[in-house]
Amino acid sequence: MAGNDKNIPFCPLMSAGADFEKVCTQDACAWYLKSYKICSIYMLAHNAALDVQVKQAKKQ
Repeated sequence: MAGNDKNIPFCPLMSAGADFEKVCTQDACAWYLKSYKICSIYMLAHNAALDVQVKQAKKQ
């Protein structure tokens, strides 16, 4: 989820359905990947999008 300040990461799980975005707790969260400095939910979504692109390219 994008906020006004790109330096502040927001939690996609806690923010879903909320009236306002909730800040990511980073290292304190089990879903946070320290080595990539990103939420694993974002990583899963990114990998899924790449997989869809590959499958679409194979169909054409």
